[in-house]
Amino acid sequence: MSFSRVCAVAASVCASVHLVAWVPAQSPSPDGRALAAFVTAHNAEALTLLERVVNINSGTQNFAGVREVGRIFRAEFDALGFKTEWVAQDAVKRGGHLVADHPGSGPRLLLIGHLDTVFETDSPFQKFQRLDAKTATGPGVIDMKGGDVIIVHALRALQSIGALKTMNVVVVMTGDEEDGGRPLTVARAALVAAAKGADVAIGFEDGDGDPSHAVVARRSSTNWQLDVTGTPAHSSQIFSEPVGAGAIFETARILNAFREKLAGEAHLTFNPGAITGGTSADLDPVQTRGAAFGKTNVVAAHTHVIGDLRALSPEQVTRAEETMKTVVAESLPRTKATIVFGEGYPPLAPTDANSQLLALYSHASEDMGLGAVTAVNPDKAGAADVSFVAGQAKAIIDAVGLKGHDDHTPGETADLSSLPMQTTRAAVVLLRLSKGAIR
Repeated sequence: MSFSRVCAVAASVCASVHLVAWVPAQSPSPDGRALAAFVTAHNAEALTLLERVVNINSGTQNFAGVREVGRIFRAEFDALGFKTEWVAQDAVKRGGHLVADHPGSGPRLLLIGHLDTVFETDSPFQKFQRLDAKTATGPGVIDMKGGDVIIVHALRALQSIGALKTMNVVVVMTGDEEDGGRPLTVARAALVAAAKGADVAIGFEDGDGDPSHAVVARRSSTNWQLDVTGTPAHSSQIFSEPVGAGAIFETARILNAFREKLAGEAHLTFNPGAITGGTSADLDPVQTRGAAFGKTNVVAAHTHVIGDLRALSPEQVTRAEETMKTVVAESLPRTKATIVFGEGYPPLAPTDANSQLLALYSHASEDMGLGAVTAVNPDKAGAADVSFVAGQAKAIIDAVGLKGHDDHTPGETADLSSLPMQTTRAAVVLLRLSKGAIR
């Protein structure tokens, strides 16, 4: 079947999506055609839902806003026959999570979204705005309220052909993905519990904005804090046996040794983001700001450094942390240093199962005439909720949500023409997964 014929039988999907010419690997099945037709016919409803939720501020710290967006999506899942639950997160001082469960006889499918954005109530960026027929701006429009809408709209399509009633699907939309509550073991307990026994987990983040890319691996994100003390004295006595090197020289040694021993290792980065030092110094790791006092003729007594560490596998994280601890322990005379690693987002290491799931997703896309999908470089994939289920779900992909650019900025913009494409892809691959395409 030609590409133009695929578009015709899919109820003009390609009229609303900008695609390169593509000959599908096989003809779309009747179910595939029906799913695509439903998605196209009801795309205006999906856009209305998107605008509605984007216009509700749900910055992570706006608990009422997070709950209101959760209430809207909860009603959507209730209408689809899901059993829904709001999981309060008072213990970690966050707004809460939405869990929607649809038990069935087939493989267990976990779909992951989040309700919060980085734009709090004091941000000037608050409203959805159409720029033209295929683009819109708005806080969280691609990160990731667009992905949440794709989840709902894909499930609606599956319901329209009678497939949803037997599917085994659970959806988790967290309320603090952008600023996770601590401890993370508590903040992500509902997500991890939902992932137990899952055959597949799919995250609907926006990724790098390219519809031909998805994510099969993500790096971790861990904060660290380095504190160094030295012996204060007149600067004329620095390096003498009673005084030693001082806190600032010791800090410089440590940071340079990190660079010498670890820089250049594939997929590993470590960055000192802020530093204070002097006779007295303070650094708030939460607000990432501080102050210091000192004089040119006084040996520094204190320094503080905060930074982050990113790696692709748990083993790489462990090796890097051990190397950094060893460097810190090799103190210059009359100095003492400690380094503490915070609780962070774990990595999503690449696996054969993840690659196989992406191949299935890509085949579904190709069969619908929507082009191949390949894995993005993990160095370009930041930390996300999907990584927390790496030890639970058998196969995982992410970044199959609404596409666009400039997320986390007041210029966050969605390519609305990608909405029916991404929804069709999701609906078709979920249908195939429900029939045991991957185990």
